[in-house]
Amino acid sequence: MLGMVVRTVGATLVGALTGALLAAMPAMAAGTPVKLTLDWKFEGPAAPFLVALEKGYYAAEGLDVTIDTGAGSTEALPRVATGAYQFGFGDINSLMKFRDQNPGLDVKAVMMMYDVPPFAIVGRKSQGVSTWQDLAGKKLGAPPPDGAFAQWPAFTKVNGIDPASVTIESIGFPVREPMLAQGAVDAVFGFSFSVVLNLKAAGVPEDDISVILMSKNGLDLYGNAVLVNPDFAKANPELVKGFVKATIKGVQDTVADPEAAVKTVLARNDVAKEEVELARLKLAIADNIKTEAVVANGFGDVDMARFAKSVEQLGFAYTFATPVKPEDVFDPSFLPPKEERMLP
Repeated sequence: MLGMVVRTVGATLVGALTGALLAAMPAMAAGTPVKLTLDWKFEGPAAPFLVALEKGYYAAEGLDVTIDTGAGSTEALPRVATGAYQFGFGDINSLMKFRDQNPGLDVKAVMMMYDVPPFAIVGRKSQGVSTWQDLAGKKLGAPPPDGAFAQWPAFTKVNGIDPASVTIESIGFPVREPMLAQGAVDAVFGFSFSVVLNLKAAGVPEDDISVILMSKNGLDLYGNAVLVNPDFAKANPELVKGFVKATIKGVQDTVADPEAAVKTVLARNDVAKEEVELARLKLAIADNIKTEAVVANGFGDVDMARFAKSVEQLGFAYTFATPVKPEDVFDPSFLPPKEERMLP
């Protein structure tokens, strides 16, 4: 009888200890909680971050990552600067202006996602817009937080466009493509892979859509990058390195198998259509992510000479209070070695 009591008590203690350990394991495995703000909704191009999350790449680096949507490429800047988010995905060109206007906020980019930006003016040929030379006398719809619209002053300067010859109408993102489809505006600003597919979904014939890419019309800029809060980076450099490493693995998996990667987007966006988001993702990979320069030199870094040229071009239309040093805006020290950054 005594032996049975001892065995029962022992089993109870073991069970209690096991239960306590199991209860503690999720907390121990969760890692440091951090938040990432995207530039936009859960659409195809967000897949690399979601793949890294779903496959446990962030968790393996000691991070418990929450990913939130955004409302434009410039919105991530104040979110990261204030510390509301430790990481952000936003336009590096807008970051330069933001830093200049807020000299006390040392937000930096630590990983380049769009080696070539998708900044575009998208018009309709039936409304007389095929090239930038057709923009005079036209009405352009511009969402204020849009990364492409942010480059309009530099675009006009580089191409000799008189800004006064173009009417800019401030519009919201939800009505951008519908207004162009209805003929309420002649062209709109936006990311090429977003606007074109949305217009086609709205019933605009593909052969009526004109895409004026800024990268092919005078502006040699970089695009969206991963941003980091300066206080967080200073206090947690290894976690920043881990975040970048995990994100790069997400990019590599996405490039290798976009069909599988887009599933992570669909799981978070009930209204998304798989064929549309897959097409959007493939466009981003082909035109903005896996460029010739990235294939040759690895993903995530920038060419400082080219970056300096882009700073010069931005200076054509924006007067910086303090001269911009590329190394003050982009910090490559958190990147893994080149051999770990090659894309499949």
